[in-house]
Amino acid sequence: MKAVEVFTPGKEPGITYIDDHLKERAGRLADALSSGATVISLSGPSKSGKTVFIEKNIGKDRLIQVTGAGVTDTAKLWDRVFDLIGTPTGKSVTTTTSNESSLGGKLGGEAGVPFLAKGSGEVSAGYKSGGSSAEKVDTSIDYLQLLIRELGGTGLVVFIDDFHYIPSDVQVELSNQIKEAIRNDVIFVVASVPYHSDDAIRANPDLRGRMIKLDFDYWRPDELAKIAQKGFEALNASASPAYVTALASEAAGSPQLMQSLCLNTCFENDVRERADGAVRQLASDRAAIEKVCSRAVAIADYSSTVAKMKQGPKTRGTERNSYLTSSQDVVDVYPLILRAIAQDPPELTLRYPNLQGRIQSLCVKDHPSGSSVTGACSHMAGIANDSENRNVIEWDGGSDVFDIRDPYLLFYLRWSDY
Repeated sequence: MKAVEVFTPGKEPGITYIDDHLKERAGRLADALSSGATVISLSGPSKSGKTVFIEKNIGKDRLIQVTGAGVTDTAKLWDRVFDLIGTPTGKSVTTTTSNESSLGGKLGGEAGVPFLAKGSGEVSAGYKSGGSSAEKVDTSIDYLQLLIRELGGTGLVVFIDDFHYIPSDVQVELSNQIKEAIRNDVIFVVASVPYHSDDAIRANPDLRGRMIKLDFDYWRPDELAKIAQKGFEALNASASPAYVTALASEAAGSPQLMQSLCLNTCFENDVRERADGAVRQLASDRAAIEKVCSRAVAIADYSSTVAKMKQGPKTRGTERNSYLTSSQDVVDVYPLILRAIAQDPPELTLRYPNLQGRIQSLCVKDHPSGSSVTGACSHMAGIANDSENRNVIEWDGGSDVFDIRDPYLLFYLRWSDY
């Protein structure tokens, strides 16, 4: 048994699949699938295990999995579905070829010459024959009826991941089609991040009452720790409870990131496959954690986005205030906030008092004012989201809460050399 078979970041886990805390959701999913005429809405933060949950509890053989990313109209999404199930969409292509030339002369109304008009006069006419070409694609396909015909009553499930990436105007049309399709026994699961969990309903209020929502959250540290415990045991290896707890803390609620940290632990300890005999003791001190995390950060490249966040928006004439840090360098409020976020303990959600306290601990004397910090947080959220073309940070100005939406971003801030 190999370590890469035990710990599988980015793939469906086998040995290290942990579902003790998911039993209730699995039961609700089974009930929803059996009830019919519903859309199952899966809501949860990025990297929280939504896709693996669906694959495990529905089965890959029943899933028709597509993504909302890059969908600019409903036809593009349904084309993806029909491509996966091998259904031709019946598009026809007509090609015409022609050359341009011209005729001129006196016309007298001769019958049977299509470009001649009745009466006399001098005309010039053009015609096409061979040479240039044009294509016409007939896309007048009734996707809804084709969808119902192919999938209605089959038990197959259309799984639309990242529904929130679909433009709102397209969501409206798509939700209308989904409503009609579920009335004809087509099954849908739509997955999105929490702050877009009701996109499908807002696009079509008629789906209210026809949608069953399953909420996911980041995993608790004790749930993540089971991944390490189960996997290391399978490899006849052991790490200290403190080390496993530290890895679970660094994973910031993400089972996928925890899988990666455990796999890199194996690599750092040269445990690439199970060896029988005495249990292999894994290095478990602080230096071991630093080595593993520094190695694992290669999978979380946020370099360009963090560089923009660190720089902040362009200044308009007035230079920002600078502050001396305990590491004896001078920085403005933007790098200070990033350093504060990177401090122990790792936290995805930072309320203003906590964030300001971390900032003050970094400064030797003066520190940024409250309005400077909150203003910078707002700017940084906008910069990061624009750079990633998705919401990776949310700044709640009303409650003064800085919320990182992707555990990999927090991990990058803590362990990369930016």
